[in-house]
Amino acid sequence: MARGFEIVSEYADQGLHLPYRTTKQAAGYDFEAATDFTLPSIWKGNFLKVLWQLHHGQSSSETDLDAAAKVLKPWLVPTGIKAYMNDGEYLLMANRSSNPLKRNLILPNGIGVIDADYYNNDKNEGAIYAQLINMGIRDVHIKKGERIAQGIFSTYLTATDEATVTTTRTGGFGSTNR
Repeated sequence: MARGFEIVSEYADQGLHLPYRTTKQAAGYDFEAATDFTLPSIWKGNFLKVLWQLHHGQSSSETDLDAAAKVLKPWLVPTGIKAYMNDGEYLLMANRSSNPLKRNLILPNGIGVIDADYYNNDKNEGAIYAQLINMGIRDVHIKKGERIAQGIFSTYLTATDEATVTTTRTGGFGSTNR
Protein backbone atom coordinates (compact mmCIF):
# COMPACT_ATOMS: atom_id res chain seq x y z
CA MET A 1 0.00 0.00 0.00
CA ALA A 2 1.00 3.62 -0.23
CA ARG A 3 -0.06 6.75 1.57
CA GLY A 4 -2.09 9.66 0.34
CA PHE A 5 -5.39 11.47 0.32
CA GLU A 6 -8.80 11.15 -1.30
CA ILE A 7 -11.93 13.27 -1.29
CA VAL A 8 -14.81 11.71 0.65
CA SER A 9 -17.87 10.89 -1.45
CA GLU A 10 -20.04 13.61 0.16
CA TYR A 11 -17.70 16.24 -1.34
CA ALA A 12 -16.86 14.46 -4.61
CA ASP A 13 -18.22 17.22 -6.86
CA GLN A 14 -17.39 20.21 -4.66
CA GLY A 15 -14.08 21.22 -6.27
CA LEU A 16 -11.95 20.46 -3.21
CA HIS A 17 -8.15 20.30 -3.28
CA LEU A 18 -6.24 17.34 -1.90
CA PRO A 19 -3.85 18.33 0.91
CA TYR A 20 -0.54 19.66 -0.41
CA ARG A 21 2.90 20.78 0.74
CA THR A 22 3.73 24.39 -0.02
CA THR A 23 7.54 24.11 0.02
CA LYS A 24 10.06 21.41 -0.87
CA GLN A 25 11.07 20.87 2.78
CA ALA A 26 7.60 21.18 4.34
CA ALA A 27 6.74 18.23 6.57
CA GLY A 28 3.04 19.04 6.71
CA TYR A 29 0.34 18.77 4.09
CA ASP A 30 -2.01 21.75 4.25
CA PHE A 31 -5.69 20.90 4.72
CA GLU A 32 -8.33 23.33 3.51
CA ALA A 33 -11.86 23.91 4.77
CA ALA A 34 -14.44 22.05 2.67
CA THR A 35 -17.15 24.66 3.30
CA ASP A 36 -17.59 28.18 4.57
CA PHE A 37 -17.65 27.94 8.36
CA THR A 38 -18.05 30.40 11.23
CA LEU A 39 -16.23 29.66 14.48
CA PRO A 40 -17.92 31.59 17.29
CA SER A 41 -15.83 33.31 19.94
CA ILE A 42 -15.70 31.51 23.29
CA TRP A 43 -16.37 34.86 24.97
CA LYS A 44 -19.99 34.90 23.85
CA GLY A 45 -23.10 33.91 25.70
CA ASN A 46 -23.18 32.36 29.13
CA PHE A 47 -19.47 31.67 29.32
CA LEU A 48 -18.71 35.20 30.61
CA LYS A 49 -21.65 35.06 32.98
CA VAL A 50 -20.38 31.82 34.52
CA LEU A 51 -16.82 33.17 34.78
CA TRP A 52 -18.14 36.25 36.57
CA GLN A 53 -20.13 34.08 38.96
CA LEU A 54 -17.12 31.86 39.67
CA HIS A 55 -14.89 34.87 40.26
CA HIS A 56 -17.36 36.36 42.72
CA GLY A 57 -18.02 33.10 44.58
CA GLN A 58 -21.57 32.77 43.30
CA SER A 59 -23.16 29.56 42.16
CA SER A 60 -24.29 29.01 38.60
CA SER A 61 -27.43 27.26 37.44
CA GLU A 62 -27.15 23.98 35.56
CA THR A 63 -28.62 25.73 32.53
CA ASP A 64 -25.90 28.41 32.62
CA LEU A 65 -23.17 25.80 33.17
CA ASP A 66 -24.43 23.69 30.26
CA ALA A 67 -24.63 26.74 27.97
CA ALA A 68 -21.09 27.83 28.95
CA ALA A 69 -19.73 24.32 28.40
CA LYS A 70 -21.31 24.23 24.94
CA VAL A 71 -19.40 27.40 23.97
CA LEU A 72 -16.09 25.82 25.02
CA LYS A 73 -16.68 22.65 23.01
CA PRO A 74 -14.48 22.41 19.89
CA TRP A 75 -16.09 22.87 16.52
CA LEU A 76 -15.47 20.27 13.83
CA VAL A 77 -14.51 22.04 10.62
CA PRO A 78 -14.91 19.63 7.68
CA THR A 79 -12.01 19.11 5.29
CA GLY A 80 -13.83 16.68 2.96
CA ILE A 81 -10.65 14.59 2.93
CA LYS A 82 -9.72 11.08 4.03
CA ALA A 83 -6.21 9.64 4.31
CA TYR A 84 -4.92 6.17 3.51
CA MET A 85 -1.64 4.79 4.78
CA ASN A 86 0.31 1.64 5.58
CA ASP A 87 0.00 -0.41 8.74
CA GLY A 88 2.26 1.05 11.42
CA GLU A 89 1.64 4.62 10.23
CA TYR A 90 -0.65 7.45 11.28
CA LEU A 91 -1.44 10.98 10.19
CA LEU A 92 -0.69 13.60 12.82
CA MET A 93 -3.01 16.58 12.50
CA ALA A 94 -1.52 19.83 13.79
CA ASN A 95 -2.53 23.45 13.87
CA ARG A 96 -1.04 25.81 11.34
CA SER A 97 1.44 28.10 13.07
CA SER A 98 -0.46 31.16 11.85
CA ASN A 99 -3.82 30.12 13.33
CA PRO A 100 -3.19 31.11 16.99
CA LEU A 101 -1.12 34.18 16.15
CA LYS A 102 -3.27 35.68 13.40
CA ARG A 103 -6.72 34.20 13.99
CA ASN A 104 -6.83 33.11 17.67
CA LEU A 105 -7.66 29.54 16.62
CA ILE A 106 -6.33 26.59 18.60
CA LEU A 107 -6.64 22.82 18.50
CA PRO A 108 -8.00 21.96 21.95
CA ASN A 109 -6.09 18.68 22.20
CA GLY A 110 -2.88 20.08 20.68
CA ILE A 111 -2.78 17.46 17.94
CA GLY A 112 -5.05 14.90 16.36
CA VAL A 113 -4.11 11.35 15.47
CA ILE A 114 -5.66 9.72 12.41
CA ASP A 115 -5.05 5.96 12.59
CA ALA A 116 -4.60 3.84 9.47
CA ASP A 117 -7.83 1.94 10.20
CA TYR A 118 -9.85 5.19 10.30
CA TYR A 119 -9.75 5.21 6.48
CA ASN A 120 -13.09 4.18 4.92
CA ASN A 121 -14.65 3.27 8.29
CA ASP A 122 -18.36 2.45 8.17
CA LYS A 123 -19.48 5.41 10.24
CA ASN A 124 -18.09 8.37 8.29
CA GLU A 125 -15.89 7.01 5.47
CA GLY A 126 -12.80 8.30 7.32
CA ALA A 127 -13.66 11.97 6.84
CA ILE A 128 -11.12 14.20 8.57
CA TYR A 129 -12.22 17.25 10.54
CA ALA A 130 -10.11 19.96 12.14
CA GLN A 131 -11.15 20.45 15.77
CA LEU A 132 -10.85 24.17 16.46
CA ILE A 133 -11.70 26.63 19.22
CA ASN A 134 -11.82 30.38 18.63
CA MET A 135 -10.10 32.10 21.59
CA GLY A 136 -10.56 35.56 20.05
CA ILE A 137 -13.23 38.10 20.92
CA ARG A 138 -14.74 38.07 17.42
CA ASP A 139 -16.23 35.24 15.42
CA VAL A 140 -13.86 33.89 12.79
CA HIS A 141 -15.25 33.31 9.31
CA ILE A 142 -13.42 30.58 7.42
CA LYS A 143 -13.94 30.47 3.69
CA LYS A 144 -14.04 27.27 1.68
CA GLY A 145 -10.50 26.58 0.50
CA GLU A 146 -8.74 28.37 3.37
CA ARG A 147 -5.92 26.39 4.97
CA ILE A 148 -6.95 25.38 8.49
CA ALA A 149 -4.62 22.57 9.61
CA GLN A 150 -1.71 20.45 8.51
CA GLY A 151 -1.17 16.71 8.42
CA ILE A 152 2.13 14.88 8.82
CA PHE A 153 2.52 11.18 8.04
CA SER A 154 4.57 9.30 10.60
CA THR A 155 5.31 5.82 11.91
CA TYR A 156 4.85 4.52 15.43
CA LEU A 157 6.32 1.82 17.64
CA THR A 158 4.51 -0.65 19.88
CA ALA A 159 5.60 -2.23 23.16
CA THR A 160 7.55 -5.46 22.83
CA ASP A 161 5.44 -7.30 25.41
CA GLU A 162 2.08 -5.87 24.34
CA ALA A 163 -0.92 -8.20 24.59
CA THR A 164 -2.41 -9.15 21.24
CA VAL A 165 -4.94 -6.53 20.16
CA THR A 166 -8.03 -7.96 18.47
CA THR A 167 -10.34 -4.94 18.49
CA THR A 168 -11.21 -3.49 15.10
CA ARG A 169 -12.52 0.00 14.41
CA THR A 170 -16.28 0.24 14.08
CA GLY A 171 -16.70 3.94 13.49
CA GLY A 172 -15.30 7.45 13.67
CA PHE A 173 -14.51 9.72 16.61
CA GLY A 174 -14.08 7.80 19.86
CA SER A 175 -15.13 4.48 18.31
CA THR A 176 -12.63 2.48 20.35
CA ASN A 177 -13.61 3.93 23.76
CA ARG A 178 -14.04 1.32 26.43
